[in-house]
Amino acid sequence: MRPVIGIVLRILGIGALVAGSIAVALAALIAVILLGPLMFWVAWNVLDFASALGLPELSFWGIVLATLFLVVGWFGKVVIAAIIFLVDPSWFHGAAEVRWPEPTFRNFVAFALLALLASRPHAHAHKRPRRNKR
Repeated sequence: MRPVIGIVLRILGIGALVAGSIAVALAALIAVILLGPLMFWVAWNVLDFASALGLPELSFWGIVLATLFLVVGWFGKVVIAAIIFLVDPSWFHGAAEVRWPEPTFRNFVAFALLALLASRPHAHAHKRPRRNKR
């Protein structure tokens, strides 16, 4: 085999490795972005946690905003609250009689999904830095 062909094949091999790695990373990012709203939708609309609390079911954008509200930090929560107050959606007015949900397994699973969604991004914030002992 000629040396030029060997070099080209090595470059293509590294290129395929890089392209495959980028594809896997992109697929993981898309899965993470879609997984949060999917978990919220299952808990809120499919398992009827909304009706268990006396709240209305949410549409697509309501689910996206609620999911973002659970996973972002304080500043993000303030921005989302400002968006809701400025847009003033119809479900924000008198559509709810909030109550404690019935203690059923389905409500527990829905609550556990929402708690998992809310707690995961902040898990790294609770780790304390190591101090040097002298």
